Amino acid sequence: MDFGRLITAMVTPFDRSGEINWDETARLIEHLIADQKSDSLVIAGTTGESPTLTESEKLELFAFAVKQAAGRCKIIAGTGSNNTAHSVELTKKAEACGVDGILLVAPYYNKPNQEGLYKHFEAIAAATSLPVMLYNVPGRTGVSLSTATTLRLAQLPNIVATKECASIDQVTAIAAGAPEGFIVYSGDDSAALPALSVGAYGIVSVASHIAGARMKEMIEAYLAGNVQEAAKLHQSLFPLFKGLFECPDPLPNPSAVKFALNERGYQVGDVRLPLVSPSESEASFIRSMLASL
Repeated sequence: MDFGRLITAMVTPFDRSGEINWDETARLIEHLIADQKSDSLVIAGTTGESPTLTESEKLELFAFAVKQAAGRCKIIAGTGSNNTAHSVELTKKAEACGVDGILLVAPYYNKPNQEGLYKHFEAIAAATSLPVMLYNVPGRTGVSLSTATTLRLAQLPNIVATKECASIDQVTAIAAGAPEGFIVYSGDDSAALPALSVGAYGIVSVASHIAGARMKEMIEAYLAGNVQEAAKLHQSLFPLFKGLFECPDPLPNPSAVKFALNERGYQVGDVRLPLVSPSESEASFIRSMLASL
């Protein structure tokens, strides 16, 4: 399974009552495929507010996205959690919805050791025929999937990729040691181009909601050997990459990108509690950032 170079971790649009806005979900999917050149979409990942989506909402989103995309891009279902048995069952149900792949975040809060992490991912992968992408994001989970454990998991037949947010050093080490066919994605927009230079295949992005077409251009320029052009594009996008998460103080994902999409005319609504929308000063910062793109 080739998920492509540019994967968007899609927000979940909500209406004014906080329920999923299905019309706007369809419109957003079209925008991400046609306008922002996404090769794949992650549905109900962290950016999609997975912690506050019910299981039935996730399954509805998976089926809806598959139907809306209609084969024009891959649909990757976020089915990971810190409960192995629940992730197994949700993964089976996601496969029945027709998704193309699975994204599994490292278990959060209960902080398993490396053997526990291995057995967690092994059990879920064994329950599906779908290709699996690991997701290592220690800043959110409190535990880091080591290079050695990632490479051990890469030996399993349907674990085909990882989304790596630990460090460029870890991206380098995994890319260097990975078996043929196993690929590494950066999970940090600001590290997308540096990660490509050390062996990453692509990016799982938040900023691609706003600037995906330019990010795709950056990736393609780098792959074509036009390194200076790729660097210029990276430099021009860097304020967006950083601003969506710092704006200017740290703001939890996806608060900033949802606000930015609303400013661009996509009615994706607010975030669900316990997340909150940007303050007035943060909103002003995001508007200025968008105006400068």
